[in-house]
Amino acid sequence: VGIGLGLQRLAANYVSGFVILAERSLRIGDTVRVDGFEGRISDITTRYTLIRALNGRESIVPNEMLVTQRVENYSYADPNAAITSTVQVAYGTDITALIPKLQAVMAGVPRVLQTPGPGVQLSGFGADGLDLTLVFWIGDLENGQGNVRSAVNLAVLQLLDAEGIEIPFPQRVLHGLPPPAPP
Repeated sequence: VGIGLGLQRLAANYVSGFVILAERSLRIGDTVRVDGFEGRISDITTRYTLIRALNGRESIVPNEMLVTQRVENYSYADPNAAITSTVQVAYGTDITALIPKLQAVMAGVPRVLQTPGPGVQLSGFGADGLDLTLVFWIGDLENGQGNVRSAVNLAVLQLLDAEGIEIPFPQRVLHGLPPPAPP
């Protein structure tokens, strides 16, 4: 019985491998997320698919899992990927004047695509300031997201410093009791 069950899984992986290879829903070089693991497909065999994360870790994923579970393929139809970051500016900041400057400074970062261009959205009214969501696109997801997000954040910080725009921090007001009256 154990051998039969083991062979059933093995056969399911082989059949799933042929399905993946035939329909080309996953290709070598695609950036995917499977079961919480994100990386680039580096090899597809008839039994398993090898996914390599940007930090060098590799995951051997049985092909049956790729056919029966949800797989996010970031580069299936379009290699471009949107990345977001957030920043909060002080209340009273002229947002309509700031948005074009933010878009221009993000567009100046080397890996950020010009089409579609970067965008800025007023996403909320925080307790301490206005929440802005920065959206920009890259075409080389395989080179990582953290480094380009950091470059965009540094460029935005330099712009805010140059413009004298304050990034607010939580401020609390403390009320003390008056000193007791002398007896």
